[in-house]
Amino acid sequence: MKRDYFIKSIDVREQQIIKRGREESFVGIYFQRERIGYVKNRLTESGDEYLLYQDAFLYLNILNESHPVDMRIKATLTGDMLLKDFIFHFTSPFYKMDAEGKVEGRTVNFSLTTGKETISDSIRLQKQPFLSTSSRAYLLKQGLQPGDKLKIPYFDPISLSGKDTVMEYKGREKILINNRIYTLHHFVETFSGVRINSWLNDEGKVIKEESPAGFVFISEPEFKARDIKVKGKEILSSVSVPLVGDIHDIAGRNSISYKLILPEETEFDLDKDRQSLAGDILTLQRESLPGPDAAACMGYPDELASTPYIQTKNVAIAKLAKSLVSEEISDLDRVKILSDWVFENLEKRPVLGIPDALTTLHTRMGDCNEHAALFAALARNAGIPTRVAAGVTFFEGAFYYHAWNEVCLDDKWYTVDTTKNQFPADLSHIKFVEGETDKQVRIAALLGKLKIEVLDPEYD
Repeated sequence: MKRDYFIKSIDVREQQIIKRGREESFVGIYFQRERIGYVKNRLTESGDEYLLYQDAFLYLNILNESHPVDMRIKATLTGDMLLKDFIFHFTSPFYKMDAEGKVEGRTVNFSLTTGKETISDSIRLQKQPFLSTSSRAYLLKQGLQPGDKLKIPYFDPISLSGKDTVMEYKGREKILINNRIYTLHHFVETFSGVRINSWLNDEGKVIKEESPAGFVFISEPEFKARDIKVKGKEILSSVSVPLVGDIHDIAGRNSISYKLILPEETEFDLDKDRQSLAGDILTLQRESLPGPDAAACMGYPDELASTPYIQTKNVAIAKLAKSLVSEEISDLDRVKILSDWVFENLEKRPVLGIPDALTTLHTRMGDCNEHAALFAALARNAGIPTRVAAGVTFFEGAFYYHAWNEVCLDDKWYTVDTTKNQFPADLSHIKFVEGETDKQVRIAALLGKLKIEVLDPEYD
């Protein structure tokens, strides 16, 4: 009961003492034991506040193409290391994002610029948030014992969302890092089923951190952290799920059953829409499209809404949707016309960034995430309740992580994959989550742990 339910809320009334007025440190970013990037941190004391400068640079190998990614943040923190304001920049070969925001009490007011438009919005959090940094002395000021937990509100400037993270203190332990033995404080961070391990020294500095996606962050001298590989190991295949069993004629099948092995402590709502779950057996039924008079569902305001990344009400989005579908066209045909347009007019290539409908409309390129964001914006503008789904789909011998859409017609949800031009999507699309990036992060809990076995068609 104590371990699972009596979770403390962090007490930040005592201001943190940072011995050095200015601290600069470097962190090497590794993927499968290859250094592919670094993070530069600088924390400067300014009166009773702190200025944080954090620059990250890395090369990501996607489909054997090396993509440089550059992220920079400048933030003002209170004496208790809580976030006051921030300016964030993100650039990759085909994507650019600029955001800035200010915290007022529990509300984060921000503006986001992607493509040619600036959007202003706000989110309401339970408490004034922290910003995840390499300095976490506040964790060690709580007098924790092994097994104790803290609930900490964090703000993510990339997805512009807040998350309540539970930090469990595992105690001090010896760990080997770069051929040297350290005695460090071990914490396990959990949010949405995702577990991240971190090890801190007595000053609260993060010496090592491991994410479930296979990325490792290690505190290193500058000369070592900057010595990175331009082309490391290919990421998508590294996190794919090998196929067990055979898939025959997936396009022509009306149903299929899979045996799923999921990691412990994960919760996914798999038993819904065209999916049914019995124990560890998941069965998918292919949808039969409704008749030509099918009408868009009523009562789904969230699935018609405009968001910072799915800009349903944007002038360019509205103009395109209106040019493609007139009021006389049936709702079913609206879905077909819009999905066909997205498939035919977007170049299929990976884009590293937050999936953004407006930027995708301007660049006319993207992977499954960009396809799903743009289709959602167009379909919602045309009055069709649309959501983004994410999970896995089969491709060349394995299951890869993937995103697609679902539309609601005649009180039923139908799958739409504009990357593959499938309406409905084939039965290798296994849905784990619904929503945008802040929801899709839950899939990280599956990486390296999910196993899928295709059962024989005669399985009862």
